Amino acid sequence: MALVTKYENEEIPHSEYPRPQFKRDSYLCLNGKWKLKKMKIVGDVCVFEGDIVVPFSPETIKSGIGDGFSLGTDEKLVYEKTVFIDEKMLRGVTIIHFGAVDQECDVFVNSQKVAHHRGGYTPFCADISSALREGNNDLRVECVDKTEASHGARGKQSSAPGKIWYTAQSGVWQSVWLESMPMEYIKSIKVTPLKNLKEVKIETKCGCKHKITVFDGKNEIISSDICENKIVLSWNFDTWSPENPKLYDFVIEAESGDKVYSYFGVRSFGIGKDGDGKARLLLNGKPYFYNGVLDQGYYSDGLLTPSSDKAMYDDIKMIKDMGFNMIRKHLKLEPMRWYYYCDKLGVCVWQDFVNGGGEYKFTHIAAFPFLGFLHDDSDYKYFSREDKGGREEFIASVGETLEALYNCACVSTWVIFNEGWGQFDSHKISELVRSLDSTRIIDSVSGWHDQGEDKTTLRSLHIYYTPLKVPRDSRPVVLSEFGGYSIKTKRHVFNEEKEFGYKVFRDGEKFKSAIRNLFINKLKPLIKKGLCAAVYTQLSDVEEEINGLVTYDRAYIKVPVDFMKEINGEIDAEASNVNKM
Repeated sequence: MALVTKYENEEIPHSEYPRPQFKRDSYLCLNGKWKLKKMKIVGDVCVFEGDIVVPFSPETIKSGIGDGFSLGTDEKLVYEKTVFIDEKMLRGVTIIHFGAVDQECDVFVNSQKVAHHRGGYTPFCADISSALREGNNDLRVECVDKTEASHGARGKQSSAPGKIWYTAQSGVWQSVWLESMPMEYIKSIKVTPLKNLKEVKIETKCGCKHKITVFDGKNEIISSDICENKIVLSWNFDTWSPENPKLYDFVIEAESGDKVYSYFGVRSFGIGKDGDGKARLLLNGKPYFYNGVLDQGYYSDGLLTPSSDKAMYDDIKMIKDMGFNMIRKHLKLEPMRWYYYCDKLGVCVWQDFVNGGGEYKFTHIAAFPFLGFLHDDSDYKYFSREDKGGREEFIASVGETLEALYNCACVSTWVIFNEGWGQFDSHKISELVRSLDSTRIIDSVSGWHDQGEDKTTLRSLHIYYTPLKVPRDSRPVVLSEFGGYSIKTKRHVFNEEKEFGYKVFRDGEKFKSAIRNLFINKLKPLIKKGLCAAVYTQLSDVEEEINGLVTYDRAYIKVPVDFMKEINGEIDAEASNVNKM
Protein backbone atom coordinates (compact mmCIF):
# COMPACT_ATOMS: atom_id res chain seq x y z
CA MET A 1 0.00 0.00 0.00
CA ALA A 2 1.33 3.47 -0.90
CA LEU A 3 1.72 5.67 2.19
CA VAL A 4 2.80 9.29 1.92
CA THR A 5 4.22 10.93 5.01
CA LYS A 6 2.87 14.17 6.38
CA TYR A 7 5.83 16.05 4.83
CA GLU A 8 5.15 17.62 1.44
CA ASN A 9 7.40 17.05 -1.54
CA GLU A 10 9.89 19.87 -2.06
CA GLU A 11 11.01 21.26 -5.41
CA ILE A 12 14.64 20.71 -4.41
CA PRO A 13 14.53 18.21 -1.54
CA HIS A 14 17.21 18.13 1.14
CA SER A 15 18.69 21.40 -0.07
CA GLU A 16 20.12 22.20 3.38
CA TYR A 17 23.92 22.07 3.64
CA PRO A 18 24.56 18.31 4.00
CA ARG A 19 27.55 18.34 6.41
CA PRO A 20 27.15 20.67 9.42
CA GLN A 21 30.33 19.10 10.84
CA PHE A 22 32.39 20.46 7.90
CA LYS A 23 30.63 23.41 6.30
CA ARG A 24 31.82 25.83 3.62
CA ASP A 25 30.28 28.92 2.07
CA SER A 26 30.79 27.51 -1.43
CA TYR A 27 27.97 25.06 -2.01
CA LEU A 28 25.94 24.04 -5.04
CA CYS A 29 23.14 21.54 -4.35
CA LEU A 30 22.59 19.08 -7.20
CA ASN A 31 19.45 17.50 -5.77
CA GLY A 32 16.24 17.79 -7.74
CA LYS A 33 15.32 16.63 -11.22
CA TRP A 34 17.70 14.34 -13.15
CA LYS A 35 17.17 12.15 -16.20
CA LEU A 36 17.14 8.43 -15.46
CA LYS A 37 17.53 5.42 -17.69
CA LYS A 38 17.38 1.77 -16.76
CA MET A 39 19.64 -0.16 -19.12
CA LYS A 40 20.47 -3.78 -19.77
CA ILE A 41 24.14 -4.18 -18.83
CA VAL A 42 24.76 -6.41 -21.84
CA GLY A 43 23.86 -4.62 -25.04
CA ASP A 44 23.05 -1.23 -23.44
CA VAL A 45 19.35 -1.66 -24.25
CA CYS A 46 17.18 0.99 -22.55
CA VAL A 47 14.13 -0.52 -20.80
CA PHE A 48 13.02 2.60 -18.91
CA GLU A 49 13.52 6.34 -19.34
CA GLY A 50 12.09 9.22 -17.34
CA ASP A 51 12.72 11.96 -14.80
CA ILE A 52 13.69 11.27 -11.20
CA VAL A 53 13.85 13.48 -8.11
CA VAL A 54 17.26 13.01 -6.47
CA PRO A 55 18.11 12.01 -3.74
CA PHE A 56 15.21 9.53 -3.70
CA SER A 57 15.72 6.05 -5.13
CA PRO A 58 13.52 5.17 -8.15
CA GLU A 59 11.67 2.54 -6.09
CA THR A 60 10.23 5.28 -3.84
CA ILE A 61 7.13 7.46 -4.14
CA LYS A 62 9.11 10.64 -3.57
CA SER A 63 11.37 9.94 -6.55
CA GLY A 64 8.40 10.54 -8.88
CA ILE A 65 8.73 6.99 -10.21
CA GLY A 66 7.94 4.24 -7.67
CA ASP A 67 4.91 2.19 -8.79
CA GLY A 68 6.65 -1.20 -8.85
CA PHE A 69 10.02 -0.02 -10.19
CA SER A 70 12.82 -2.53 -9.54
CA LEU A 71 16.36 -3.04 -10.75
CA GLY A 72 17.46 -6.47 -11.93
CA THR A 73 20.92 -7.90 -11.42
CA ASP A 74 21.39 -7.70 -15.21
CA GLU A 75 20.48 -4.00 -15.30
CA LYS A 76 22.06 -0.67 -14.40
CA LEU A 77 20.83 2.84 -13.66
CA VAL A 78 22.16 5.81 -15.64
CA TYR A 79 21.59 9.26 -14.10
CA GLU A 80 22.21 12.35 -16.24
CA LYS A 81 22.07 16.05 -15.44
CA THR A 82 23.38 19.21 -17.11
CA VAL A 83 24.72 21.72 -14.59
CA PHE A 84 25.71 25.33 -15.26
CA ILE A 85 28.99 26.24 -13.55
CA ASP A 86 30.11 29.85 -13.19
CA GLU A 87 33.54 31.17 -12.24
CA LYS A 88 32.71 31.03 -8.50
CA MET A 89 32.91 27.24 -8.62
CA LEU A 90 36.15 27.24 -10.61
CA ARG A 91 38.47 29.07 -8.24
CA GLY A 92 40.94 26.22 -7.66
CA VAL A 93 39.64 22.79 -6.72
CA THR A 94 36.05 21.64 -7.22
CA ILE A 95 34.79 18.55 -5.42
CA ILE A 96 31.64 16.54 -6.10
CA HIS A 97 30.10 14.82 -3.05
CA PHE A 98 27.69 11.89 -2.80
CA GLY A 99 26.07 11.10 0.54
CA ALA A 100 25.35 7.52 -0.56
CA VAL A 101 24.81 5.54 -3.77
CA ASP A 102 23.54 1.96 -3.63
CA GLN A 103 25.53 -0.26 -4.31
CA GLU A 104 28.35 0.37 -6.82
CA CYS A 105 28.78 3.32 -9.14
CA ASP A 106 30.94 5.19 -11.65
CA VAL A 107 30.80 8.97 -11.94
CA PHE A 108 31.52 10.90 -15.15
CA VAL A 109 31.87 14.64 -15.79
CA ASN A 110 31.83 15.70 -19.44
CA SER A 111 32.43 12.03 -20.39
CA GLN A 112 35.54 11.86 -18.18
CA LYS A 113 35.44 9.23 -15.43
CA VAL A 114 36.16 10.93 -12.12
CA ALA A 115 35.16 8.34 -9.47
CA HIS A 116 34.34 4.74 -8.73
CA HIS A 117 32.80 3.70 -5.41
CA ARG A 118 31.66 0.40 -3.99
CA GLY A 119 29.47 0.33 -0.90
CA GLY A 120 25.89 1.56 -0.80
CA TYR A 121 25.84 3.29 2.58
CA THR A 122 29.00 5.39 2.97
CA PRO A 123 29.75 8.87 1.57
CA PHE A 124 32.42 9.56 -1.04
CA CYS A 125 33.73 12.47 -3.10
CA ALA A 126 35.95 13.20 -6.09
CA ASP A 127 38.08 16.07 -7.38
CA ILE A 128 36.49 17.00 -10.73
CA SER A 129 38.54 20.13 -11.41
CA SER A 130 40.26 18.81 -14.53
CA ALA A 131 36.98 17.68 -16.10
CA LEU A 132 34.97 20.81 -15.30
CA ARG A 133 34.51 23.90 -17.49
CA GLU A 134 32.70 27.20 -17.20
CA GLY A 135 29.16 27.00 -18.55
CA ASN A 136 27.16 23.81 -19.06
CA ASN A 137 28.62 20.54 -17.78
CA ASP A 138 27.22 17.05 -18.27
CA LEU A 139 27.13 14.78 -15.23
CA ARG A 140 26.48 11.05 -15.44
CA VAL A 141 26.28 8.45 -12.70
CA GLU A 142 26.06 4.74 -13.57
CA CYS A 143 24.95 2.34 -10.83
CA VAL A 144 24.57 -1.38 -10.38
CA ASP A 145 22.85 -2.97 -7.38
CA LYS A 146 22.66 -6.73 -6.97
CA THR A 147 21.36 -6.69 -3.38
CA GLU A 148 22.06 -10.16 -1.90
CA ALA A 149 23.94 -11.40 -4.96
CA SER A 150 26.71 -8.83 -4.51
CA HIS A 151 27.78 -9.98 -1.01
CA GLY A 152 28.11 -6.26 -0.30
CA ALA A 153 26.37 -4.05 2.27
CA ARG A 154 22.59 -4.28 2.03
CA GLY A 155 21.23 -3.87 5.56
CA LYS A 156 17.55 -4.93 5.66
CA GLN A 157 17.00 -4.71 1.90
CA SER A 158 15.73 -7.88 0.24
CA SER A 159 14.74 -9.00 -3.23
CA ALA A 160 11.96 -10.96 -1.49
CA PRO A 161 10.74 -8.56 1.21
CA GLY A 162 8.49 -9.61 4.07
CA LYS A 163 8.37 -9.55 7.88
CA ILE A 164 11.74 -8.10 9.04
CA TRP A 165 13.10 -7.71 5.47
CA TYR A 166 12.16 -4.70 3.37
CA THR A 167 11.86 -3.46 -0.20
CA ALA A 168 15.20 -3.22 -1.97
CA GLN A 169 16.18 0.14 -3.39
CA SER A 170 18.95 1.30 -5.68
CA GLY A 171 20.92 4.25 -6.96
CA VAL A 172 21.44 7.69 -5.45
CA TRP A 173 19.69 7.99 -2.08
CA GLN A 174 21.49 10.81 -0.29
CA SER A 175 22.38 14.36 -1.32
CA VAL A 176 24.68 15.26 -4.21
CA TRP A 177 26.53 18.57 -4.14
CA LEU A 178 29.55 20.56 -5.32
CA GLU A 179 31.91 22.82 -3.41
CA SER A 180 34.90 24.85 -4.56
CA MET A 181 38.10 25.78 -2.73
CA PRO A 182 41.50 27.40 -3.43
CA MET A 183 44.32 25.10 -4.55
CA GLU A 184 45.55 24.90 -0.96
CA TYR A 185 42.55 24.01 1.17
CA ILE A 186 41.46 22.32 4.40
CA LYS A 187 41.00 18.69 3.44
CA SER A 188 39.86 17.27 6.77
CA ILE A 189 39.36 17.90 10.48
CA LYS A 190 39.57 15.30 13.24
CA VAL A 191 38.24 16.25 16.69
CA THR A 192 39.13 14.20 19.78
CA PRO A 193 38.08 15.29 23.29
CA LEU A 194 40.75 14.06 25.70
CA LYS A 195 39.95 11.98 28.77
CA ASN A 196 40.46 14.83 31.23
CA LEU A 197 37.51 16.60 29.51
CA LYS A 198 39.39 19.90 29.70
CA GLU A 199 41.29 19.50 26.46
CA VAL A 200 40.31 18.85 22.85
CA LYS A 201 42.76 17.74 20.18
CA ILE A 202 42.13 19.09 16.67
CA GLU A 203 44.00 17.45 13.77
CA THR A 204 43.82 18.90 10.27
CA LYS A 205 45.07 18.24 6.76
CA CYS A 206 45.99 21.50 5.06
CA GLY A 207 48.94 22.51 2.92
CA CYS A 208 49.21 26.11 4.15
CA LYS A 209 49.07 28.12 7.37
CA HIS A 210 45.73 28.07 9.13
CA LYS A 211 44.17 29.17 12.41
CA ILE A 212 41.24 28.22 14.63
CA THR A 213 38.70 30.33 16.46
CA VAL A 214 36.38 28.72 19.03
CA PHE A 215 33.11 30.21 20.26
CA ASP A 216 30.93 29.63 23.29
CA GLY A 217 27.66 30.88 21.89
CA LYS A 218 28.52 34.28 20.39
CA ASN A 219 31.58 34.75 22.62
CA GLU A 220 35.04 34.02 21.22
CA ILE A 221 36.97 31.97 23.78
CA ILE A 222 40.00 30.64 21.87
CA SER A 223 41.95 31.92 18.87
CA SER A 224 45.21 30.32 17.83
CA ASP A 225 47.36 29.29 14.88
CA ILE A 226 47.43 25.57 14.13
CA CYS A 227 51.01 24.34 13.93
CA GLU A 228 51.99 21.16 12.10
CA ASN A 229 48.32 20.38 11.43
CA LYS A 230 47.37 19.81 15.06
CA ILE A 231 46.50 21.71 18.21
CA VAL A 232 45.32 20.90 21.73
CA LEU A 233 42.71 23.34 23.02
CA SER A 234 42.60 23.86 26.79
CA TRP A 235 39.57 25.43 28.47
CA ASN A 236 37.12 24.88 31.30
CA PHE A 237 34.72 23.21 28.89
CA ASP A 238 31.19 22.20 29.84
CA THR A 239 30.68 18.51 29.07
CA TRP A 240 28.19 17.23 26.51
CA SER A 241 25.50 14.76 27.59
CA PRO A 242 21.83 14.05 26.77
CA GLU A 243 20.98 16.11 29.85
CA ASN A 244 23.25 18.98 28.74
CA PRO A 245 23.97 18.84 24.97
CA LYS A 246 26.57 21.61 25.07
CA LEU A 247 28.35 22.29 21.77
CA TYR A 248 31.14 24.69 20.88
CA ASP A 249 31.29 26.21 17.39
CA PHE A 250 34.62 26.79 15.71
CA VAL A 251 36.01 28.14 12.45
CA ILE A 252 39.24 27.13 10.75
CA GLU A 253 40.63 29.66 8.26
CA ALA A 254 43.48 28.91 5.87
CA GLU A 255 45.95 31.51 4.60
CA SER A 256 44.74 30.66 1.09
CA GLY A 257 41.26 31.94 1.91
CA ASP A 258 39.59 28.59 2.54
CA LYS A 259 37.28 28.56 5.57
CA VAL A 260 35.47 25.68 7.29
CA TYR A 261 32.80 25.89 9.99
CA SER A 262 32.31 23.10 12.52
CA TYR A 263 31.59 22.35 16.16
CA PHE A 264 32.48 19.88 18.91
CA GLY A 265 31.08 18.43 22.10
CA VAL A 266 33.37 17.50 24.99
CA ARG A 267 32.53 14.06 26.37
CA SER A 268 34.00 10.64 27.05
CA PHE A 269 32.59 7.13 26.76
CA GLY A 270 33.94 4.03 28.43
CA ILE A 271 33.60 1.09 30.78
CA GLY A 272 34.08 1.01 34.56
CA LYS A 273 32.56 -0.35 37.74
CA ASP A 274 29.92 0.95 40.10
CA GLY A 275 30.14 1.00 43.91
CA ASP A 276 29.11 -2.67 44.05
CA GLY A 277 31.82 -3.74 41.62
CA LYS A 278 29.46 -4.38 38.71
CA ALA A 279 30.67 -3.54 35.21
CA ARG A 280 28.96 -0.41 33.91
CA LEU A 281 28.99 1.79 30.82
CA LEU A 282 30.29 5.27 31.48
CA LEU A 283 29.54 8.75 30.21
CA ASN A 284 32.02 11.46 31.20
CA GLY A 285 33.65 9.10 33.65
CA LYS A 286 30.47 8.18 35.55
CA PRO A 287 28.12 5.16 35.27
CA TYR A 288 25.31 5.89 32.86
CA PHE A 289 22.28 3.83 31.84
CA TYR A 290 21.68 4.07 28.08
CA ASN A 291 17.92 3.85 27.56
CA GLY A 292 17.04 3.90 23.89
CA VAL A 293 15.16 2.69 20.86
CA LEU A 294 16.05 0.79 17.71
CA ASP A 295 15.73 3.04 14.67
CA GLN A 296 15.98 1.58 11.17
CA GLY A 297 15.52 4.95 9.47
CA TYR A 298 12.87 3.89 6.95
CA TYR A 299 10.16 6.21 5.60
CA SER A 300 6.99 5.13 3.82
CA ASP A 301 7.58 7.29 0.74
CA GLY A 302 11.38 7.56 0.78
CA LEU A 303 12.53 4.16 2.08
CA LEU A 304 16.07 4.80 3.36
CA THR A 305 15.92 8.47 2.36
CA PRO A 306 14.22 10.67 4.96
CA SER A 307 11.14 12.39 3.59
CA SER A 308 12.66 15.77 4.47
CA ASP A 309 15.16 17.40 6.78
CA LYS A 310 12.32 18.11 9.21
CA ALA A 311 11.32 14.45 9.20
CA MET A 312 14.73 13.55 10.64
CA TYR A 313 14.51 16.24 13.29
CA ASP A 314 10.98 15.26 14.29
CA ASP A 315 11.89 11.59 14.78
CA ILE A 316 14.78 12.48 17.09
CA LYS A 317 12.78 15.14 18.94
CA MET A 318 9.95 12.67 19.57
CA ILE A 319 12.34 10.12 21.05
CA LYS A 320 13.95 12.81 23.21
CA ASP A 321 10.54 14.06 24.38
CA MET A 322 9.59 10.49 25.31
CA GLY A 323 12.48 10.46 27.77
CA PHE A 324 14.89 8.20 25.90
CA ASN A 325 18.56 9.18 25.83
CA MET A 326 19.84 6.91 23.07
CA ILE A 327 19.06 5.64 19.57
CA ARG A 328 20.56 2.51 18.09
CA LYS A 329 20.90 3.32 14.39
CA HIS A 330 20.22 -0.08 12.91
CA LEU A 331 22.07 -1.32 9.81
CA LYS A 332 22.13 2.06 8.11
CA LEU A 333 24.10 5.30 7.97
CA GLU A 334 21.98 8.42 7.99
CA PRO A 335 22.66 11.74 6.26
CA MET A 336 25.10 13.78 8.34
CA ARG A 337 22.38 16.22 9.34
CA TRP A 338 20.68 13.42 11.30
CA TYR A 339 23.76 13.12 13.53
CA TYR A 340 23.88 16.91 13.82
CA TYR A 341 20.37 16.89 15.27
CA CYS A 342 21.36 14.15 17.75
CA ASP A 343 24.32 16.32 18.75
CA LYS A 344 22.10 19.40 19.15
CA LEU A 345 19.18 17.73 20.93
CA GLY A 346 21.31 15.45 23.09
CA VAL A 347 20.76 11.83 22.06
CA CYS A 348 23.53 9.24 22.21
CA VAL A 349 23.87 7.01 19.14
CA TRP A 350 24.83 3.37 18.97
CA GLN A 351 25.89 3.07 15.35
CA ASP A 352 25.65 -0.24 13.49
CA PHE A 353 27.97 -1.12 10.66
CA VAL A 354 25.96 -2.35 7.68
CA ASN A 355 25.87 -6.10 7.13
CA GLY A 356 26.62 -7.94 3.91
CA GLY A 357 27.53 -11.49 2.89
CA GLY A 358 25.63 -14.24 1.15
CA GLU A 359 22.28 -15.86 1.90
CA TYR A 360 21.46 -15.95 5.62
CA LYS A 361 20.34 -19.39 6.73
CA PHE A 362 17.41 -19.28 9.17
CA THR A 363 18.81 -22.13 11.23
CA HIS A 364 22.15 -20.35 11.69
CA ILE A 365 20.91 -16.81 12.39
CA ALA A 366 17.76 -17.62 14.40
CA ALA A 367 16.88 -21.21 15.28
CA PHE A 368 20.23 -22.53 16.57
CA PRO A 369 21.11 -19.36 18.56
CA PHE A 370 17.64 -19.37 20.15
CA LEU A 371 18.35 -22.91 21.36
CA GLY A 372 21.73 -21.80 22.72
CA PHE A 373 23.98 -23.15 19.97
CA LEU A 374 26.59 -20.52 19.10
CA HIS A 375 29.30 -20.79 16.48
CA ASP A 376 32.90 -19.72 15.90
CA ASP A 377 32.81 -16.83 13.40
CA SER A 378 36.07 -17.83 11.73
CA ASP A 379 33.91 -20.39 9.90
CA TYR A 380 33.14 -18.28 6.81
CA LYS A 381 30.93 -20.91 5.20
CA TYR A 382 28.64 -21.15 8.23
CA PHE A 383 28.04 -17.39 8.20
CA SER A 384 27.79 -17.08 4.38
CA ARG A 385 31.02 -15.07 4.26
CA GLU A 386 33.01 -17.18 1.82
CA ASP A 387 33.27 -14.37 -0.73
CA LYS A 388 36.59 -12.62 -0.08
CA GLY A 389 35.55 -9.50 -1.96
CA GLY A 390 32.51 -9.10 0.29
CA ARG A 391 34.67 -9.39 3.42
CA GLU A 392 37.12 -6.84 2.06
CA GLU A 393 34.27 -4.47 1.23
CA PHE A 394 32.97 -4.72 4.79
CA ILE A 395 36.39 -3.91 6.23
CA ALA A 396 36.70 -0.95 3.84
CA SER A 397 33.28 0.29 4.94
CA VAL A 398 34.42 0.14 8.58
CA GLY A 399 37.12 2.70 7.79
CA GLU A 400 34.74 4.86 5.74
CA THR A 401 32.09 4.80 8.48
CA LEU A 402 34.56 5.72 11.19
CA GLU A 403 35.96 8.56 9.12
CA ALA A 404 32.51 9.94 8.30
CA LEU A 405 31.14 9.86 11.86
CA TYR A 406 34.25 10.31 14.02
CA ASN A 407 33.55 13.99 14.84
CA CYS A 408 29.92 13.42 15.87
CA ALA A 409 29.61 14.10 19.59
CA CYS A 410 26.58 11.82 19.86
CA VAL A 411 28.16 8.56 18.64
CA SER A 412 29.05 6.57 21.76
CA THR A 413 29.15 2.98 20.52
CA TRP A 414 30.11 1.04 17.40
CA VAL A 415 27.97 -2.06 16.80
CA ILE A 416 29.95 -4.31 14.48
CA PHE A 417 27.74 -7.36 13.79
CA ASN A 418 24.05 -8.03 14.32
CA GLU A 419 22.58 -11.51 14.92
CA GLY A 420 25.21 -13.31 12.89
CA TRP A 421 24.25 -11.58 9.62
CA GLY A 422 27.44 -11.72 7.61
CA GLN A 423 29.49 -12.06 10.79
CA PHE A 424 33.17 -13.00 10.52
CA ASP A 425 36.40 -12.55 12.48
CA SER A 426 34.67 -10.31 15.04
CA HIS A 427 37.67 -10.35 17.37
CA LYS A 428 40.03 -9.08 14.65
CA ILE A 429 37.56 -6.48 13.43
CA SER A 430 36.98 -5.26 16.99
CA GLU A 431 40.73 -4.77 17.27
CA LEU A 432 40.71 -2.88 13.97
CA VAL A 433 37.90 -0.59 15.15
CA ARG A 434 39.68 0.00 18.47
CA SER A 435 42.91 0.88 16.64
CA LEU A 436 41.05 3.45 14.54
CA ASP A 437 38.96 4.85 17.39
CA SER A 438 39.85 4.15 21.01
CA THR A 439 37.41 6.78 22.34
CA ARG A 440 34.18 4.81 22.00
CA ILE A 441 32.53 1.64 23.27
CA ILE A 442 32.46 -1.43 21.00
CA ASP A 443 29.56 -3.87 20.79
CA SER A 444 31.27 -6.55 18.75
CA VAL A 445 28.44 -9.08 18.44
CA SER A 446 24.91 -7.84 19.03
CA GLY A 447 22.36 -10.58 19.63
CA TRP A 448 24.11 -13.92 19.55
CA HIS A 449 27.11 -15.92 18.36
CA ASP A 450 29.03 -14.26 21.19
CA GLN A 451 32.73 -15.08 20.89
CA GLY A 452 33.61 -15.17 24.60
CA GLU A 453 34.71 -12.80 27.31
CA ASP A 454 38.18 -12.21 25.91
CA LYS A 455 36.97 -11.44 22.41
CA THR A 456 34.44 -8.62 22.69
CA THR A 457 33.60 -5.55 24.73
CA LEU A 458 29.97 -6.13 25.76
CA ARG A 459 27.64 -9.02 26.50
CA SER A 460 24.94 -7.95 24.09
CA LEU A 461 21.54 -9.69 24.25
CA HIS A 462 18.42 -9.74 22.07
CA ILE A 463 15.42 -11.03 24.04
CA TYR A 464 11.90 -11.12 22.62
CA TYR A 465 10.22 -14.40 23.44
CA THR A 466 11.78 -15.34 26.78
CA PRO A 467 12.01 -13.55 30.16
CA LEU A 468 14.43 -10.63 30.38
CA LYS A 469 17.61 -11.48 32.29
CA VAL A 470 21.11 -10.36 33.23
CA PRO A 471 23.51 -13.30 32.88
CA ARG A 472 26.66 -13.42 34.98
CA ASP A 473 29.50 -11.88 33.02
CA SER A 474 32.57 -9.74 33.71
CA ARG A 475 31.59 -7.47 30.81
CA PRO A 476 28.83 -4.87 30.85
CA VAL A 477 25.55 -6.60 29.99
CA VAL A 478 23.27 -4.73 27.58
CA LEU A 479 19.86 -5.54 26.21
CA SER A 480 20.54 -4.34 22.67
CA GLU A 481 17.06 -5.39 21.45
CA PHE A 482 13.84 -6.19 23.31
CA GLY A 483 10.11 -5.50 23.15
CA GLY A 484 8.80 -5.34 19.62
CA TYR A 485 5.17 -5.01 20.74
CA SER A 486 2.88 -4.39 17.80
CA ILE A 487 -0.56 -3.02 17.13
CA LYS A 488 -2.13 -2.30 13.75
CA THR A 489 -3.27 1.24 12.97
CA LYS A 490 -5.82 1.00 10.19
CA ARG A 491 -5.16 3.07 7.06
CA HIS A 492 -1.61 3.70 8.33
CA VAL A 493 -0.02 0.34 7.54
CA PHE A 494 1.96 -0.82 4.54
CA ASN A 495 -0.12 -3.97 4.06
CA GLU A 496 -3.59 -4.40 5.57
CA GLU A 497 -3.36 -8.18 5.12
CA LYS A 498 0.08 -8.86 6.61
CA GLU A 499 1.68 -7.85 9.88
CA PHE A 500 4.68 -8.83 11.96
CA GLY A 501 5.50 -8.17 15.61
CA TYR A 502 7.07 -10.08 18.47
CA LYS A 503 3.89 -9.73 20.55
CA VAL A 504 0.65 -8.68 18.83
CA PHE A 505 -2.12 -6.58 20.42
CA ARG A 506 -5.58 -5.60 19.18
CA ASP A 507 -6.64 -3.28 21.99
CA GLY A 508 -4.91 0.07 22.47
CA GLU A 509 -5.23 0.20 26.25
CA LYS A 510 -3.93 -3.35 26.66
CA PHE A 511 -1.05 -2.41 24.31
CA LYS A 512 -0.06 0.57 26.48
CA SER A 513 -0.49 -1.40 29.70
CA ALA A 514 1.79 -4.15 28.36
CA ILE A 515 4.50 -1.63 27.49
CA ARG A 516 4.35 -0.13 30.96
CA ASN A 517 4.54 -3.59 32.51
CA LEU A 518 7.50 -4.46 30.28
CA PHE A 519 9.51 -1.42 31.31
CA ILE A 520 8.54 -1.06 34.96
CA ASN A 521 8.07 -4.64 36.15
CA LYS A 522 10.47 -6.52 33.88
CA LEU A 523 13.19 -4.11 32.76
CA LYS A 524 13.56 -1.77 35.73
CA PRO A 525 14.56 -4.46 38.32
CA LEU A 526 17.41 -5.59 36.05
CA ILE A 527 19.24 -2.26 36.35
CA LYS A 528 20.16 -3.00 39.97
CA LYS A 529 21.30 -6.48 38.90
CA GLY A 530 23.81 -5.01 36.44
CA LEU A 531 21.95 -4.18 33.24
CA CYS A 532 23.77 -1.27 31.56
CA ALA A 533 21.61 -0.41 28.55
CA ALA A 534 18.29 -1.25 26.91
CA VAL A 535 17.13 -0.78 23.31
CA TYR A 536 13.39 -1.04 22.68
CA THR A 537 12.25 -2.24 19.25
CA GLN A 538 11.41 0.15 17.65
CA LEU A 539 10.93 3.82 16.68
CA SER A 540 8.61 3.35 13.69
CA ASP A 541 6.69 0.67 11.82
CA VAL A 542 8.54 -0.51 8.70
CA GLU A 543 6.48 -2.16 5.97
CA GLU A 544 4.98 -5.39 7.41
CA GLU A 545 6.82 -4.94 10.72
CA ILE A 546 4.37 -2.87 12.81
CA ASN A 547 6.07 -2.73 16.22
CA GLY A 548 6.88 0.99 16.11
CA LEU A 549 6.12 3.72 18.62
CA VAL A 550 4.85 5.67 15.60
CA THR A 551 3.28 4.53 12.32
CA TYR A 552 5.33 4.09 9.13
CA ASP A 553 3.95 7.35 7.69
CA ARG A 554 4.61 9.22 10.99
CA ALA A 555 0.95 10.28 11.02
CA TYR A 556 -0.01 8.61 14.30
CA ILE A 557 1.99 8.20 17.51
CA LYS A 558 0.88 4.84 18.92
CA VAL A 559 2.48 5.29 22.34
CA PRO A 560 1.63 8.78 23.66
CA VAL A 561 4.70 10.93 24.31
CA ASP A 562 3.75 11.87 27.89
CA PHE A 563 2.87 8.25 28.71
CA MET A 564 6.30 7.05 27.56
CA LYS A 565 8.05 9.97 29.26
CA GLU A 566 6.49 9.04 32.60
CA ILE A 567 7.67 5.44 32.23
CA ASN A 568 11.19 6.53 31.31
CA GLY A 569 11.20 8.89 34.27
CA GLU A 570 10.89 5.85 36.53
CA ILE A 571 13.69 4.12 34.62
CA ASP A 572 15.89 7.21 35.01
CA ALA A 573 15.18 7.40 38.74
CA GLU A 574 16.19 3.75 39.20
CA ALA A 575 19.34 4.27 37.13
CA SER A 576 20.27 7.33 39.19
CA ASN A 577 20.01 5.31 42.40
CA VAL A 578 22.15 2.48 41.06
CA ASN A 579 24.68 4.14 38.77
CA LYS A 580 27.02 5.46 41.42
CA MET A 581 30.73 4.77 41.61
